[in-house]
Amino acid sequence: MKRKIIAYNFELTETLEKLTDEFKVQIFDTINPKTDLEFLLALKEVEGIVGLALPVDQELLERAPKLKIVSNNSTGFNNLSIEVMTKRGVMGTNTPGVLEDTTADAIFGILLASARRIAELDHFVKAGNWKGHLTKAEYAIDVHHKTLGIIGMGKIGSAIAKRAHLGFDMNILYHNRKRNIEAEEKYNAAYCDLDTLLKEADFVCLMTPLTKETENLISNREFKLMKSSAIFVNGSRGRTVDEAALIEALKNKEIHGAALDVYQIEPLKKDHPLLQFPNVVTTPHIGSSTYETERKMAELAVENLLAGLKGKRPRNLINPEVLN
Repeated sequence: MKRKIIAYNFELTETLEKLTDEFKVQIFDTINPKTDLEFLLALKEVEGIVGLALPVDQELLERAPKLKIVSNNSTGFNNLSIEVMTKRGVMGTNTPGVLEDTTADAIFGILLASARRIAELDHFVKAGNWKGHLTKAEYAIDVHHKTLGIIGMGKIGSAIAKRAHLGFDMNILYHNRKRNIEAEEKYNAAYCDLDTLLKEADFVCLMTPLTKETENLISNREFKLMKSSAIFVNGSRGRTVDEAALIEALKNKEIHGAALDVYQIEPLKKDHPLLQFPNVVTTPHIGSSTYETERKMAELAVENLLAGLKGKRPRNLINPEVLN
């Protein structure tokens, strides 16, 4: 009898073909993992799970006594209760080093779209409102030679800094848990405290992982420190920002606008207040969503899964202490 694997919200099902000779793969998409009976039944025999954003907590682990590995098809792994998994001897893996350039393209893209009002003026043309020369009402703001503040200078933050400094002659400020000497040398990035960055940046780009320390990192106080001409960009996680505070800052014109790819609750509902602002660019968490990058991530996720199921150490093991 074949050993069992669950693929959860795994779009590139053709990537799973290398598993089917040796394992029985059950595919689940757009289900509620807390209540779906077929999924809960499958957990009883499953040895490996591969996919995106499945909450793996104490409750799930108790339902999956044979589980050996959970292979996240993403760089982030805040959906995994790593401490609990480790105690139960379950490996967790992710897919770093694949999506940095693709995500940096997307985040710098929405920064540009916000500053130059690209989405807003696209609607302006399609609605038949372009009658002749543009007036001040349609003017946007420059990006080149402005100051970009990056909160979280990891690999994606560094890739954004590269595009900004080398492509648009932007000045780079950054705040991070530790200095990024490479970014300082290559992109003339200047390390500073968070308050200084918020006060001086024309564009504030949030790229931190979601942790207890970064949850609601940007709230009322932080928006009040920003320039009234500043554009806020979030490419990290929705819960790193107090959305109510962001909405208040936009209503009170404390900031010029925002460009958002992530939200506290996804997907956004049609009546969400953020969708009412023409000066807010909203994209549906597109960071790594190109076919090329998603395929590389899927292949790496399957590679990690296979290694764990065959008793080998996965390349991207998050909790190596589990091997002890």
